[in-house]
Amino acid sequence: MTAAQPRYLVVAASCAVMHNLTLIAGNMLGVHYLPASAVSFLLVALWGYVLHAHFTFRTSPSVRSLLRYALAMAGNYPLSIALMFVFCDLLGASVTLAAPLATGILICWNFLASRQVMMLAPRGSL
Repeated sequence: MTAAQPRYLVVAASCAVMHNLTLIAGNMLGVHYLPASAVSFLLVALWGYVLHAHFTFRTSPSVRSLLRYALAMAGNYPLSIALMFVFCDLLGASVTLAAPLATGILICWNFLASRQVMMLAPRGSL
């Protein structure tokens, strides 16, 4: 286990909580989940990027790595749908089993993608 992995999990958990709170708050305010999800993406992507840059990977933030990070995180939704399709429809797994498997894979994907985009940014660059 690298030193960044436990820090990554802390940030990932905070992003998951922020996402759920944004959707729940939006619902309570009468906002459909689709626009609430867009707001959540913006908030969580910025939150996650800043925390990963400073806390998880201890690198200098840059516009370029922010854009790469946001692009990598945008891949979560279709990847999640694709994983559920493979597990449930192609392999016949129950949603009870498929959902945690997809979440675990997404956590691993996000760690690898986050580490890659953070480490590609030149130190001290914006």
